[in-house]
Amino acid sequence: MLRIIRGAVDKMFDLAKQLIAIPSVTGSEREVGDFLAAQLAARGYRVDKQEVEHGRFNLIGFRVRPRVVFCTHIDTVPPVLPLREDDRFLYGRGACDTKGIIAAMLEAGDALRKEGIEEFGYLLVVGEETDGAGAKAANTLRWDSQFVIVGEPTGNKLARAQKGTFMADLKVQGRAAHSGYPEAGVSAIEGLWRVLTDCLNTDWGADALLGKGTFNIGVFNGGERCNIIPARAAASIMIRTIQPRANAEEKMRRIIDGRATMDVIGGADPQIMHIVDGFETTVVSFGSDVPYLGNLGKPLLIGPGSILDAHTANEKVAKDELVEGAALYERLARKLLA
Repeated sequence: MLRIIRGAVDKMFDLAKQLIAIPSVTGSEREVGDFLAAQLAARGYRVDKQEVEHGRFNLIGFRVRPRVVFCTHIDTVPPVLPLREDDRFLYGRGACDTKGIIAAMLEAGDALRKEGIEEFGYLLVVGEETDGAGAKAANTLRWDSQFVIVGEPTGNKLARAQKGTFMADLKVQGRAAHSGYPEAGVSAIEGLWRVLTDCLNTDWGADALLGKGTFNIGVFNGGERCNIIPARAAASIMIRTIQPRANAEEKMRRIIDGRATMDVIGGADPQIMHIVDGFETTVVSFGSDVPYLGNLGKPLLIGPGSILDAHTANEKVAKDELVEGAALYERLARKLLA
């Protein structure tokens, strides 16, 4: 087990707080990336920066060729939330998604190296919260690793599986008219709403392991003023799928049936993860970088914190969970390297 003493706990909490205090909304990860590069170097790791696009880079840290890779993301969703803490929790943007996780992973690495175990490394990526650009770029590199431990807030349980995703923008073009004479126009809002209502009423499938597929209207807008029949309407939708992404796209096109245009934004198939005896397990409905990291080895998904706190105005992570998470990461790596 992880021999985590008070000084190590304080060091881990201090690192988590420093990370939370650095804004890193997707697209602006450079400052936190530079900070983490220095942290890894100070711990004696060789650090490589993989450019993803100008001013944005992944971090790769290792001492010897890794068989196990600890991987998580350094970007967050907006808006930035200030750091604060009390006796039980750290609060702020990224507290559980995933800056606390980074601190726990680095603490686990410190413990492993004290026992002479060095066949692990770190991959810290940009862009997870939007398009997975960092993970996709990392996957193009040559890896000889056997396992990749992806950090997301799972309540410190190994995820057996995660749902897939399908994201698209829908648009309807109507014809503007004076609202006193609606028969002279065609309401784009009403047209799009009929399409979306059909989507909401559709059965998106069920699976014994993954549960039910779900449909969400994340953004809806249209029209100009209340006295004008709206000539345009648009919506952004996301389906949490239990079937391959292609099935969801095909079903969407059948539902739309020419009544709207659909621009596919992205998505991924459902994922089945590697599990290890002796760890609690769960199934998650959220997405992660797991679908984009196939070249790094068998995927495992685990981390401290609750996904129900992520992306909220009160994002937090329990200090006890961070301590437990560091111990779990250390124990998990040991088993995988045995």
